[in-house]
Amino acid sequence: MSAPLFLVEALPTGDSLVLDGPEGHHAATVQRLRVGEELLLADGRGGTATAVVTVVGRGTLELAIGSRGYVDADVPRLVVVQGIAKGDRGELAVQAMTEVGVDEIVPWAASRSVTQWRGDRGVRAREKWVATAREAAKQARRAWLPVVAGAPDESTVTVARRIAGARAAFVLHEEAQERLTSVELPESGEIVLVVGPEGGIAPAELTAFTEAGATPVRLGPTVLRTSTAGVAALTVLATRLSRW
Repeated sequence: MSAPLFLVEALPTGDSLVLDGPEGHHAATVQRLRVGEELLLADGRGGTATAVVTVVGRGTLELAIGSRGYVDADVPRLVVVQGIAKGDRGELAVQAMTEVGVDEIVPWAASRSVTQWRGDRGVRAREKWVATAREAAKQARRAWLPVVAGAPDESTVTVARRIAGARAAFVLHEEAQERLTSVELPESGEIVLVVGPEGGIAPAELTAFTEAGATPVRLGPTVLRTSTAGVAALTVLATRLSRW
């Protein structure tokens, strides 16, 4: 099994570090790491370091820092505009998309979203997405932490502007004729992928996105849930872009 990864605000400049706070608690109390065991540190912005546990405290670890490294950000960036879903489906989507390599997730307040993020509820919901992405990035041993955009969610007009500024944009739609497996992909910049909520994308929204420059695409003959469509599409893109 590969060494577990823990996120820190900044990588240490010296030869040692005390890992405390929530990460230290998780490492010492939950994962029960012991003296001599190895782990990875990452700052979520590409910086990494290896470390060895030297002392185990109550909710803390003292570490000896080994090698340091830097992982370049993948290009093009993969941005998923995710229609807000009811229950935990949105969080499931965020978790899986993070594990397969999404670079940014944009919560979208689609007209057919059953759940709407408003006021404090919206702030808490977005914070859940941020926390979910963080834990999934650790599980996947990612040096880069995905961005969860939105304040706390984005409108169709804002999404259309994002599409207009991208190098390429695609909308998953069951009636599309083109397939994501065969459309042309850019070598740099940003690829925006739009995933609708449970009720799908409304005609007016599809029109707004296509007028902004997006291409409707489909994955295959079946219709996927909002919690799995983005993951499947990212898998296609990761393969075609030779990330996998």
